[in-house]
Amino acid sequence: MQIAYFCQYFVPETAAPAARVSELARAWAEAGHQITVVTGLPNHPTGRIPDEYRATVFRRERMGAVDVWRNWLYATPNEGFVKKTLSHLSFMVSTLFLSVPRLRRADVLIVSSPTFFVVITVCLAHWLWRVPYIFEVRDLWPGVFVELGVIRNRVLIRVLETLEMFLYRRAALVVVVTESFREVLVRRGLPPEKVAVITNGVDAETFRPDAGAAPLIRAKHGIDTRFVVLYIGAHGISHALSSILDVASRFRDEADVSFVFVGDGAEKQRLVRQAAERGLSNVRFLPSQPRETVPAWYASADVVLVPLRNIPVFETFIPSKMFEILACERPIVASVRGEARRILERSGGAVVVDPEDVDGIAQAIRALRADAGLRERLGRSGGTFARREYDRRVLAGRYLGLLEATCHPR
Repeated sequence: MQIAYFCQYFVPETAAPAARVSELARAWAEAGHQITVVTGLPNHPTGRIPDEYRATVFRRERMGAVDVWRNWLYATPNEGFVKKTLSHLSFMVSTLFLSVPRLRRADVLIVSSPTFFVVITVCLAHWLWRVPYIFEVRDLWPGVFVELGVIRNRVLIRVLETLEMFLYRRAALVVVVTESFREVLVRRGLPPEKVAVITNGVDAETFRPDAGAAPLIRAKHGIDTRFVVLYIGAHGISHALSSILDVASRFRDEADVSFVFVGDGAEKQRLVRQAAERGLSNVRFLPSQPRETVPAWYASADVVLVPLRNIPVFETFIPSKMFEILACERPIVASVRGEARRILERSGGAVVVDPEDVDGIAQAIRALRADAGLRERLGRSGGTFARREYDRRVLAGRYLGLLEATCHPR
């Protein structure tokens, strides 16, 4: 098959969708299919386009066996709803005029959301070239922003939700990343047979235990405490990181414990200011790190945090990073509910408390700090679970079956 995969984010960007698309595309290419990834110029999360892409409108690259088409977009840091919306709209327009005319020979189109603006482009390509498209839903957009209070205008919400349902119905198939998302979309009127689940997973060859990396990472970044609590990823409105600062304040007089935040995002500067105002000398903030160093960062930690906000919509979310952490055999303290909680409890690799439960998170960290054997048992159990049930190559094979059925329906 000739598969065109639209996603605004792609390697070398470190966002979760970039990892999902790159790993799936590589697996399908290795299976003998022709894969084209239609993406933007790399800039996430800083909003800075690398020098080699400056003044670029359209560029075609090869990454192994995968063809990559990079399209101009409005680059902006991962902060500010209006600017991010303009970035998504610019990608919608540029792909429509720069990439869609080149896609006459595709057998199937996949488009990964959020947001659904680029889905409009793919829907037009579907109409123009009579090629089926698959709508891949990684977040329930715009619903998540409505619950977060970012979008409040009732008329705008109604327009966006109407457009959302139109795009779902026009798709040959809707692929979601959680069972909870599937339940929501079926309740909203999509036929159950039209909604399939392909969860996020982990590249088990890349994310694996590496004890030798820990001292190197700690020495390079001056992390000299005995016990490291790590958060790595986007510093956004979804992650309740202010509550993690509250947890850190409980350990402020314990010199052997450090809280290390790695990443960037809309909330980062506010968090940095809060930590400084509170005199939290046990907290370190570091910028986003290259994707290839993430397994070493996990290895450097004694405990890795997976937090989410305490609002109902996040009960349907599964943070993709948790599979990577499990595969690296690091113990997790997760403050989540819903499907993510059920998976982590089944994994045996995490201590799970309620979202934004500062006391619960602090108690879990103390328990793990006091018991190295418990940390080791959680790590081993989580690693076995992730490799058995969430290996990305196995998931890629399941997804490929859906693509073949879409291209060659019986």
